[in-house]
Amino acid sequence: MFQSISEFLNQWEHESSSTQKVLDALTDASLRQQVSAEGRDLGRIAWHVVASLHEMISKTGLLFEGATSEQDAPTSAKKIADQYRQTNEAMVSAIKEQWNDQSLKEEHDMFGRQMPNGASLLLVILHQTHHRGQMTVLMRQAGLKVPGIYGPSQEEWSAIGMEPPKL
Repeated sequence: MFQSISEFLNQWEHESSSTQKVLDALTDASLRQQVSAEGRDLGRIAWHVVASLHEMISKTGLLFEGATSEQDAPTSAKKIADQYRQTNEAMVSAIKEQWNDQSLKEEHDMFGRQMPNGASLLLVILHQTHHRGQMTVLMRQAGLKVPGIYGPSQEEWSAIGMEPPKL
């Protein structure tokens, strides 16, 4: 759980920029990559990540504009990536303008459970990280290069002058 706005924003900067890198690497054709016939495709997962920023954090009472899951997932990878960028910027601005460190202790209903805002912010990061992992697997299956998140990806080792680790 986050205790200060600055603590969250420091962590969020890495997490949101990592998600943005993944979304920016998608192609229109890759959006149709599926896990299974019954599951979400890459485009739907990507759109879920975008829409969940507003849907989850707005449960705390924070007011900002953002995509929602009621909207159809765009068929353009660029539109998905751009909407994440816009929603993220709106959310960060709203946090800076509407909250202070005390606001992180306020509790709101988050999916049937009372949760402090500081814990809700952590939940958003964990939720995004979970789906980012799903997206990177589908990106590999779609033949895309996966950007490094917490270190170099397989394709990035040579760019930094190193051999990739043995698998």
